[in-house]
Amino acid sequence: MKECVVVDGVRSANVRAHKDKGWFRHVRPDQVLIEVYKALFKRNPKVKPEEVEAVFCGSANQAGMQNDIARIAWLAGGFPECVASNGINQQCPSGMSATEHAARAIMCGEGDIYIASGVEDMEKVPMMFAMDITPKLLDRYNMMDLPMGNTAEKVAELWKVSRRDAEVMAYWSNKKAAAARDAGKFDNEIVPIEGEQEDGTKFMVKTDQWIRDNVSLEEMATMKTPFKEGGVVSAAVSSPLTAGAAALLLMSRDKADELGLSYHIKYAGGAMAGCDPTVMGVGPIYAAQKLLKRTGLTVKDIGVWELNEAFGSQALACLRELGIAQNAPFDNVNVWGGALALGHPLGESGCRIIVTLNNIMKTDFKDAKYGVAMLCGGFGNGNASLWQRVDQ
Repeated sequence: MKECVVVDGVRSANVRAHKDKGWFRHVRPDQVLIEVYKALFKRNPKVKPEEVEAVFCGSANQAGMQNDIARIAWLAGGFPECVASNGINQQCPSGMSATEHAARAIMCGEGDIYIASGVEDMEKVPMMFAMDITPKLLDRYNMMDLPMGNTAEKVAELWKVSRRDAEVMAYWSNKKAAAARDAGKFDNEIVPIEGEQEDGTKFMVKTDQWIRDNVSLEEMATMKTPFKEGGVVSAAVSSPLTAGAAALLLMSRDKADELGLSYHIKYAGGAMAGCDPTVMGVGPIYAAQKLLKRTGLTVKDIGVWELNEAFGSQALACLRELGIAQNAPFDNVNVWGGALALGHPLGESGCRIIVTLNNIMKTDFKDAKYGVAMLCGGFGNGNASLWQRVDQ
């Protein structure tokens, strides 16, 4: 079986999904995705678009501007018609699923070069947009238990996550994201794309918009908990509505060597797991447990973790249940900040955290043998993927 390596990974900045304040408010999600694809080829001139076997693209809401965005963005970008595309939907893990499917295709010998990507604009294609949920689902679950904020409150109660602990996690997520931004950690992955300031001034967007530089625990403590009176979940400990795109250039190791391309990590396995949708946020627990058992590894074998922070409560529940950490700040989890600070463009995030994990393992954790990226998903999906350092 072939080995699948990450040759490169890029992303847009994550920006607010807001009709007045979002830096990409006048940029379509397909255009953001096109710019990300163009950057991959510009950075890797030895790889020609027509040599790509297929493009797999994840998005959670495949309607409106995101209807078959996998194909439409590729064609709209002027890329070769002969290259196949495949839209992937697993809710929030969609971008990770796209990556795993591409990696497995390479390992099975179906092709040597794939692009895996993810995209979402939560303003132009809002959550639940054009969705018609079957009444059969409501025969099994109470509709009021399914919204994500409600599930985050239920997770906080069942896993005994306090409001203060969730707020401390959000505080450190923002602090670490700001420090990483200021140190230029994201410079190698963010593709500059033209956007607009709130006053309409055009500029090249090179940094994530949501990072709070003046994050305050005192201010967090005063915020409302709209999903439950006296609850845990406020805006401060919830991932915000975001727009963005990310893409990975995946290749068989043989092909990468033939082209003289560098790489640092390879795909070492993945695991998807389902769970009760009323506690959808704990999906990474089951996915990671399955992944570790399948690969014969333990938590201590993993040098660095990227966990998508949908909510502070669910992220802490996952880390505690898996035995990774108890409370923030963390030594080897989301070391450049997480979605509470960077934003969570649903279908993009699963790809984005692998892009970031690759860069972290190249720089700050050069000696880590293994890294894991994992995230939860609406309606009870979890996904986790394992990445192993390789020496050239």
